[in-house]
Amino acid sequence: MEYENTLMNQSLFQQLKEYSASDYYPFHMPGHKRQSFGNDSWLSEIFSIDITEIHGFDNLHQAEGILKESMEWAAKCYGADESYYLVNGSSSGILSAVCGCTSRRGTILISRNCHKSVYNGILLNELKTEYLYPQILESLGIQGGILPEDVEKKLKENPKIQAVVIVSPTYDGMVSDIEAISKIAHQYGVLLLVDEAHGAHFPFGKKGKFPVSALEKGADIVIQSLHKTLPSLTQTAIIHMNKSFLNEEKRNRVKQYLSIYQSSSPSYVFLAAIENCIRYMSREGKEVLFQFSKELREFYHKCNSLKHILVAENGWIGNAGIFDKDPSKIILYTGGCKKSGIWLGNFLRENYHLELEMCATQYALALGSLWDQKQGLDRLEKGLRAADECMEKNEDKGKEISWPAMKKQVFPKAFYDIWEAAESETELCRLNECEGRVSADFIYLYPPGIPCLAPGEIISKEMILLLCQYKEMGLTVYGIQESQGFYIKVLKKIQKRAETRREL
Repeated sequence: MEYENTLMNQSLFQQLKEYSASDYYPFHMPGHKRQSFGNDSWLSEIFSIDITEIHGFDNLHQAEGILKESMEWAAKCYGADESYYLVNGSSSGILSAVCGCTSRRGTILISRNCHKSVYNGILLNELKTEYLYPQILESLGIQGGILPEDVEKKLKENPKIQAVVIVSPTYDGMVSDIEAISKIAHQYGVLLLVDEAHGAHFPFGKKGKFPVSALEKGADIVIQSLHKTLPSLTQTAIIHMNKSFLNEEKRNRVKQYLSIYQSSSPSYVFLAAIENCIRYMSREGKEVLFQFSKELREFYHKCNSLKHILVAENGWIGNAGIFDKDPSKIILYTGGCKKSGIWLGNFLRENYHLELEMCATQYALALGSLWDQKQGLDRLEKGLRAADECMEKNEDKGKEISWPAMKKQVFPKAFYDIWEAAESETELCRLNECEGRVSADFIYLYPPGIPCLAPGEIISKEMILLLCQYKEMGLTVYGIQESQGFYIKVLKKIQKRAETRREL
């Protein structure tokens, strides 16, 4: 591979360093002029390679030189027909894919557990939305996968759907049957977009038996956040496109939106980090990921003896729409002993200085990556064993939690499309007085950023109870304003216009 040979001696990062060491004087942006200030040596190194689109370094939004070659090389590494670097995170790729693959005020089918960036794309393109609800893994009370038959049912019912958006893996590492879903979507002439933000390591993990990437399962567009699971800088991501079903017109529209939703002054530090990450993963990173997979299996095996905390590697595959499970997403289930994941997160932080990715009601989530050290997994196992013993002896008399509302999903009904609600006059309403009102804002748990309510949806009594419970449990709920009570932004007036009102 020609560019791969070039990378041996002339990677983008190396060329930036060479240019920094040259005597070229910068009468151009950025304003730091490749000079540092203060006493931070690490910042000096970053400034020295932070440039703009100058001669010889190409232009991300109209790549014809080194960036074009780099992205073509990346596409070959991943097995995609086209790949493009993202410096505004996977959100910019998702926005571009959603807007590029649908017409304005068209119809889109999305899994309800999609990231808020999908909903932002719906808002921007004024789309009508149909929802797929993930299955619930009853034993844990967490979301599983999307059933292919549910996708087919929706496509049969609504021939106006232009694209399907699935998040796989989920924030918890659950993978849907993308191959079956892609075949169904294509059978109905519809594009499949997969938010694989949490699965950027999949293409490099075959030896370690990680799930197969959606790229190999027939998806038309796949977006991955490199920084989430691979050694790259925060905000770096990549979008892949396959040509077999995605025509040139749609590909060009996606590329056009990439130039809209990304900065017109892309960071070359980010671009170099993306290329360096892919280079590493395409070579020695694969073996490092394989060794990590062995350490993970050993960790799961050790945790089998825990009495109160369930740490299962792949025992849920085949249930609740779960086609596969990413073992690096370590689910620490505490619901069986009536201790919350929040309690476990606090215990591990205070006693073992372990900071988890997310702590919820009946479980906590620890994210692993190939650069985790064995001593880190050993410390986590030791901390879990101590927490387990604490539960056994009932040494902690903290408040126990009941989970009835967490074991079921609440399905909001839409009165308006998201964009219609966003353009309407609003007012604040106390949460416990919102029953029957129409939400004017996104209400979502963060992490992972999945909406409980979207603009235009009716606020039910069940939803109010659920949101109150989230707040009582100490979870972070965005969209609820706190000022002498809990308030939600709702529509001030509801106009029952026949041409825009959604059927209930």
